[in-house]
Amino acid sequence: MALLFNLILALLTIFVGLCFSESPTRVRLVGGAHRCEGRVEVKHNGQWGTVCDDGWDLIDVSVVCRELNCGAAKKTPSGASYHPPASEGQSVLIQGVECSGAEDMLAQCTLNYDVFDCSHAEDAGVQCENPDNPENVRLVEGLGRCQGRLEVFYQGQWSTVCKAGWNLQASKVVCRQLGCGRALLAHRCCNKNTQGKGPIWMSKMSCSGREANLQDCPFSPLESNCTHGEDTWMECEDPFELRLVGGDTTCSGRLEVLHKGSWGSVCDDSWGEKEDQVVCKQLGCGKSLFPSPKARQSFGPGTGRIWLDDVSCSGKEESLELCRHRLWGYHDCTHKEDVGVICSEL
Repeated sequence: MALLFNLILALLTIFVGLCFSESPTRVRLVGGAHRCEGRVEVKHNGQWGTVCDDGWDLIDVSVVCRELNCGAAKKTPSGASYHPPASEGQSVLIQGVECSGAEDMLAQCTLNYDVFDCSHAEDAGVQCENPDNPENVRLVEGLGRCQGRLEVFYQGQWSTVCKAGWNLQASKVVCRQLGCGRALLAHRCCNKNTQGKGPIWMSKMSCSGREANLQDCPFSPLESNCTHGEDTWMECEDPFELRLVGGDTTCSGRLEVLHKGSWGSVCDDSWGEKEDQVVCKQLGCGKSLFPSPKARQSFGPGTGRIWLDDVSCSGKEESLELCRHRLWGYHDCTHKEDVGVICSEL
């Protein structure tokens, strides 16, 4: 009897383990303007991957919004539209999601792991209201979310901003508010196809450049001679992005950084433990495992540009962007010196 009981217990343990292994333990949104928007990624059996958009609808989005403590579901955008795209080696893990809308997490929905005809061009996306900072500024009609015609949300509608009096300090505020990089330029826009059509709300902004939101800057009432031909067009650098490729998880691999729309590697000159720590922190991974030189080179050489060299961090930075380094693209390295990083997983 005892032998039979132990056999049944062992079978139940295996069955329960299999059931739990089929459920994603974590969900995240990648590439969006804030934490409540982006490409849907799930962690399954230790690997991060994407979700196919077959049958993906606003009900499914609402469950993800609830799980991530975001606001109401807004849209079902294409996950392929978010930058950077899914990394090398990532798989489409789920094809077919069916939620009733009452679930508290995506793992409680019916999920189909039998993926057979989905590519990353069909990755699912999510857009929820952002409870941390409700959206009130955007750039539209440009290439990506960090350039375009400036619009502000006021009294329930989107309005353009007159270029009169606009300066670099105001541009800095907008780029920071949108989570983009350095302010590049601002000028009058647009051709007839990209001009605004709604009200023109602001003109003659007087920002110091330190404000958290554009609405915190003093501004003048609308001048009667402002037209949509004088709408403000802005461009910011893309946000500083990095990734680890070629490893078994998203927390290990060859380090690549995004610059001017192109991924490139980082030279290992001066690279050490403090630089590892910053990368692991920025990627939301655990602590650096301080790999040996041989382990660092196990991810293979890159094939594109070498963007950074002589990187020096204190270890306290939240982003590699804040560390000292040579000018972008200046180096004396080959791809045999590409940096590899290995972090633990949370």
